[in-house]
Amino acid sequence: MGLKKFSSEVVKEGKRVRWPKRDVLIPSIIVVVIIAVFFSIILFLEDLAGNSLLEALKSTFNG
Repeated sequence: MGLKKFSSEVVKEGKRVRWPKRDVLIPSIIVVVIIAVFFSIILFLEDLAGNSLLEALKSTFNG
């Protein structure tokens, strides 16, 4: 399959897709961003807790 045929088929498939309307898309984007921020904060806090635990263990065993 040549690059020209592949790209024309990709364009054809892109036209067949039912894209969501703006009034559905914007709230979905907002929900995804909120969830991503929430979980990034959780991962950051877990990283801080793990780092402080490792530092406490290091200082305990180093004397």
